[in-house]
Amino acid sequence: MSKYMKTAVDVFLEYDTEKIVHIKSKKVGLINRVIQLGIIGYIIGWVLIYEKGYQSTDEVVSAITTKLKGVSYTDITNNPLRLVKDPTPYNRIWDPADYVVPPEQTDAFFVMSNMIITQDQQMSTCAEDPGMLNVSCTTNDDCPAGVPVVNGNGVRTGNCTTYTYPDGNTTKTCEIHAWCPVEYDQTPLNGSAVLRDIFDFTVLIKNTAQFTKFNFSKRNILETSDADYLKGCTYNKKTDKFCPIFKLGDIISETEEDFESLAYLGGVMGIFIKWDCNLDHSWEKCVPKYSFRRLDNKNAKIAKGYNFRYAHYFKDEGIETRKLLKAYGILFQIIVTGEAGKFDIIPLFLNIGAGLALLSLATIVCDMVVLYVLKKRHYYKNKKYLMVDDVDGGGGYEEFGGHSDRGASKQVPSTVQEHQQESHHQSDA
Repeated sequence: MSKYMKTAVDVFLEYDTEKIVHIKSKKVGLINRVIQLGIIGYIIGWVLIYEKGYQSTDEVVSAITTKLKGVSYTDITNNPLRLVKDPTPYNRIWDPADYVVPPEQTDAFFVMSNMIITQDQQMSTCAEDPGMLNVSCTTNDDCPAGVPVVNGNGVRTGNCTTYTYPDGNTTKTCEIHAWCPVEYDQTPLNGSAVLRDIFDFTVLIKNTAQFTKFNFSKRNILETSDADYLKGCTYNKKTDKFCPIFKLGDIISETEEDFESLAYLGGVMGIFIKWDCNLDHSWEKCVPKYSFRRLDNKNAKIAKGYNFRYAHYFKDEGIETRKLLKAYGILFQIIVTGEAGKFDIIPLFLNIGAGLALLSLATIVCDMVVLYVLKKRHYYKNKKYLMVDDVDGGGGYEEFGGHSDRGASKQVPSTVQEHQQESHHQSDA
């Protein structure tokens, strides 16, 4: 046991120090210089220049407001694609108060392009839509009272009654307590949107980007003395890429999406504003870049597009009444990203220090070549490693190969012998 303890103590109390061995080998020297130059090139070219490792950075914080403009008049009376019996609700003027629902959203806006309108609904009893599950009936026993229709429009009364389709055909469904008459889920035009003019409408996007770390703030609107600038400009990525007014049709064109299908069933579009700024340059050079793409899955097999329902409430001869709209349209999500950088001595020194530490890789690789690849690797091991005993205890030194000398007069080989050995082995490298 004491033998193992002594060995453990000896190992624990050993000390390793560097030994410099100058190897005159063109092969190893070339490897060493190539690796060093590669690391230096990486530090200067990639870390400091391309990645701007001399800068500290900050993420963008932004605020967004939008304002839409555009007016359209629709009349589907003589449209050959008309499916509804009464076109009156759809023959009307549309302005932003009608088709922007809701009026304000956080970093988004919705534009209605198609709709199903159910006029003059009041709280009463009526036949459920036959398109709902488990509402077809033949007797009252098929309609248990007080049971809501799953994903339907109301609660069963216990009666089986007649449902009349818009074309005059009839069927039997359960009677329900609901807003009556219930919605008939059919678009007014076959495969076409009612409000197709939305692609000519425009939206003003006001975006303020801030980099709080650098006390920097800027808008996406050019600072100009021309008060009429915003009245006449429209964004174009080639001719006017800094105008904040976008034509909806141009946004869709940028994504190469089909206008008709998008307006008919709706969808979700992304407006991306990117602020990547080098604050070591002038204030004017920090400008936004815009890009657009569709965010929802246009190839979905079910639940395709984007729609929701909302209602307008009013009193009709003292009775609470509402107009229900199922709105199809495009939800525009505005996504702001960005990063700013500015010179800072601390990241510069940190990156240079980290890069200099990488230079040790050259030594590690060359050591591996010398000690494990070259033919005379055992010779180089003997030159690199030296085992030194405790001098105070009367010991000498031992080379890595196992040869040991005692006494001070034998610790250093003669100059002639060393020169002859090194000359003999230089050709191996």
